[in-house]
Amino acid sequence: MISPTEEDFELELRALPGVVNVGFRYSEKGDVEAVSLVVRGTDTGPLRVVAKQIVSLYYPEASVTVEEMKTDLTHDVRAEGSRVMLVRAEFNSHEGFCEVQLNYDGRVGVGRSESGPLIGGAEATLDALKDLGLSVPFYLVSSINVATVRGWPVVVTLRPQTNEPDRHGIAQAETELLSSSKATLNALNRYIARLVD
Repeated sequence: MISPTEEDFELELRALPGVVNVGFRYSEKGDVEAVSLVVRGTDTGPLRVVAKQIVSLYYPEASVTVEEMKTDLTHDVRAEGSRVMLVRAEFNSHEGFCEVQLNYDGRVGVGRSESGPLIGGAEATLDALKDLGLSVPFYLVSSINVATVRGWPVVVTLRPQTNEPDRHGIAQAETELLSSSKATLNALNRYIARLVD
């Protein structure tokens, strides 16, 4: 299980511009010995410097690798351990509801919420997961912007119905709705992967 310190560490790295994925490799003692970032974009130099600074604060001995995201992914083949994918997230301002569509292994789930784009994105995503038939025993605690201007990352906190630690997800997209939905999936995809394996 990931520790609260590792969760904070991962959230800090995921908040960096262009970061798509964060991975850890552990030593035999259980310490983080290597951190791998997958980023969108070609100029990874400045990001590598900032990532190394963040990593050195938490794990001074850990190495850091930064890789560019490959864009030639095949979307119609299910990779082992594939994740729930966000197909679409829309806010209907006339009727005041969010709608999120997810795909998992060819199945489609649709969820709705009337709570506005920021909170509604997370609620509609949880609803769409239920529509996919996935049992997700978590409830939404918060969905907030990291800063008070548009375009900043959204952090979603989900609390399990059992006595386990909260789950946190962070994402940055074009809109609050997309960010909130992606952050919800970010918080839950490890849990969901264990459900379906």
